[in-house]
Amino acid sequence: MTHRDQPFTKVANIDNLIEMQLLTSILREQDIPHQVISHHDTAYDGLFQMQKGWGDIKAPGHHHAAIQKIIDQIRDETSKEKNT
Repeated sequence: MTHRDQPFTKVANIDNLIEMQLLTSILREQDIPHQVISHHDTAYDGLFQMQKGWGDIKAPGHHHAAIQKIIDQIRDETSKEKNT
């Protein structure tokens, strides 16, 4: 099985739209394949996003560690900005 044939599996939960936008921008820049799955459901007017977070990020398994590191960096920077 080649890397291209690997299934996309959940890497992490995305907390909000800003985090998703930053993350997908970085992943595109680094040419890391990924899928973003939103928890938004128009029938429930976003209720699931309030309970489960904005959505999920999925990618082939061999990219999980790199993506998680990027997420951690984004969250660390966001946390620092909130505390300033």
